[in-house]
Amino acid sequence: MTATDNRNALKHIAEQADEAIDVAEAALLFAAMELPTSELSFYRDHLRAISNAVSDCVVQKSIDDDPSPEEMAEALNSALVEQFRYTGDEQTYDDLDNANLMRVIDRRRGLPVALGILYLSTARAQGWAAAGLNFPGHFLVRLESRDGRRVIVDPFHHGRIMGAPELRELLKVVVGPSVELEAAHFQPVSNRDVLIRLQNNVKTRRLDLGLIREAVEAVENMLLLVPHSLALWREAGVLHMRAGYLKHAIESFDKFVSLAQDGPDRNKIAKVVQELRERIN
Repeated sequence: MTATDNRNALKHIAEQADEAIDVAEAALLFAAMELPTSELSFYRDHLRAISNAVSDCVVQKSIDDDPSPEEMAEALNSALVEQFRYTGDEQTYDDLDNANLMRVIDRRRGLPVALGILYLSTARAQGWAAAGLNFPGHFLVRLESRDGRRVIVDPFHHGRIMGAPELRELLKVVVGPSVELEAAHFQPVSNRDVLIRLQNNVKTRRLDLGLIREAVEAVENMLLLVPHSLALWREAGVLHMRAGYLKHAIESFDKFVSLAQDGPDRNKIAKVVQELRERIN
């Protein structure tokens, strides 16, 4: 597939209802935008192999068709951690490869959200209820049984089950010692939010490396998923300005102005657009 094919496939995914979005497939397409010569079928086959390994574990451990969330976690970890050796990359955490699902599969390590996508995709392939959580600074996955019992697992740390004490400790590490657990931290996030979180990691790392144009591409990928995001259109405009692409900056800011309600922010960006047009005329 060409870059255009990948982008069109992503547009098709973005048009679907959120619950219909295949997060792993979308993440692979984002990865293919960076690595267009890679063969997507190899990575799709690998995802199926993980799912098959979980199914095998279910049979071997005589887990019935209504597993507890602990049994789900055990089967997922048996495949992802024990058989395929996935782990969080603590030594080179900020490596761009950690946010590219293809390279995560190649290397068997990555960021919490990239590994979390593998957990979500594999659990859902079994017909199990799984969701990413709105936990700050560290992506977590919630598994839920049919009777409503739940566990939270940490894909970055070998799928360990996280109770309240572990969650509280993690929160203080990633956010700060004065922060306390809130109900909002346990709320599920949408599939689009999961993918945006992945691409936001890509954008941040590219900015840290001074790759402004590449960071814009990450923002544009996010806009495929949420085309009415004012914050992203504004950010795209700012980054285009930093890269010196003034016409593209005008286009992005114009989109912001067309979507925004009347108010100080809209007026400010409209003024920036006028100034940019005067600069290039």
